[in-house]
Amino acid sequence: MAETITFRPDEDARRALAALTADGTAVSSAVRSALIEAARRAARERLRAEAADLAADQQDRADAAQVLRDMETLRAW
Repeated sequence: MAETITFRPDEDARRALAALTADGTAVSSAVRSALIEAARRAARERLRAEAADLAADQQDRADAAQVLRDMETLRAW
């Protein structure tokens, strides 16, 4: 069974909801889609930040380069 959630939108949220439902989309559907998109965006941002941290980690980069050099010696001629 679906859970009911209520919230008190401020003026910005009201405008955003109006924009998302202007084409006839149901409020529930618009809110559901917006929540899912916000969660995906947050996950992408976390991954981007993690990738930036790893790219800045000189020891990790050196280790990866060493692994590539080691693998090169195993390559078939």
